[in-house]
Amino acid sequence: MSSEEDFSLVVEPLMSEDTLEGVVGLINKYKKDYERLQAEQKELVASRDESRDRTEEFRLRCETLSKSQSTDEDSQRQRLANEKGKLDVLKQEETVLREEIQKVQDAVREQEAQNAGLREKADVFSSMPQKKFVFRGATQDADDWQTLEMKPHVIYPMEGGTALITFEEEDVATKILDMKTHKVDLGGECSISVEARPVHLMLPSLVEIDSDVCHRRILVSDLPAMDTDTLLNKLEIHFSKSKHGGGEVDSCEFLADSGTAAIAFVGDGIAKRLAEVEYHEVKLQKKKHRVRVTAFLNGQITNLKTKMTTCPRTVLLTGIPNVMEEETMQDLLEINFQKNANGGGEIEAFLYNPLGQQASAVFGGASDRTEE
Repeated sequence: MSSEEDFSLVVEPLMSEDTLEGVVGLINKYKKDYERLQAEQKELVASRDESRDRTEEFRLRCETLSKSQSTDEDSQRQRLANEKGKLDVLKQEETVLREEIQKVQDAVREQEAQNAGLREKADVFSSMPQKKFVFRGATQDADDWQTLEMKPHVIYPMEGGTALITFEEEDVATKILDMKTHKVDLGGECSISVEARPVHLMLPSLVEIDSDVCHRRILVSDLPAMDTDTLLNKLEIHFSKSKHGGGEVDSCEFLADSGTAAIAFVGDGIAKRLAEVEYHEVKLQKKKHRVRVTAFLNGQITNLKTKMTTCPRTVLLTGIPNVMEEETMQDLLEINFQKNANGGGEIEAFLYNPLGQQASAVFGGASDRTEE
């Protein structure tokens, strides 16, 4: 404390317990202390009750908050579970969409590849060797314009001691087959008996062909008329030289039915390069000749259906013995089946195969009627 501060000292008078005044003073003092303690006790009780009330209030508020928090947590867990379920569904949808996108992309790539192949084929067809066509007056239904016309070309193996006769009229062949057994006069008192049988051939009823561009072959057209071997040698020499855009030649073949030549190369890319140029000057017959080079198409049969067909104008004769020369026997047989008295008629074709020999007959077809 500062020395300047004033403070007083109250000194209660000393009271002796031995005196009455002292005892009274002590009693009064203890009363005051008691009253003071009671007042403090009341304050403490009030404070305690207030604390209890606040504690109960806080407890109730805590319970309410706990319940609310528990409810919020349950709600939050439910929301999280719902969102997780939605997320799983979205992931599944995403997976499905990715698979569909992949399928679409694969389909697009496949379609693009097919379109590229079709474009390549279209380019080939648009640059095919030119042919001159003349209208002959024949017409056809419009519905049949997509039909691929094919002429039969069947090799028919013949047994020894048989003959094939093709009549001009179907009725004659039918009568010969109905009679079945025929007696053929060989001159004098000599004769033989032969049996007439129908000829059955297996012909295609449906043919589907898939074509693709050959990347190692070219088709050379607009060729002049000259010796085939010389022509092929000249073409091979020309297109084997790199300065002409060619390369090593694997094979060179002349296609007589179209009057073109097919040249195959060992390496890739040569055929395409030559076809892109299209027209080439080739030294033929001691002078340069302008030929046309186009792409070569390979064909592959993808579907083939066949059916058994009976030749309407052809009859097979069997059981012919080898009793005279081949030419004489053929003449006698042909004469016999030309006679109306024997049920025969005009013969278009005749082929005789004696015993002990092998022969094959070629059956073809025409557009107007079947022809053997």
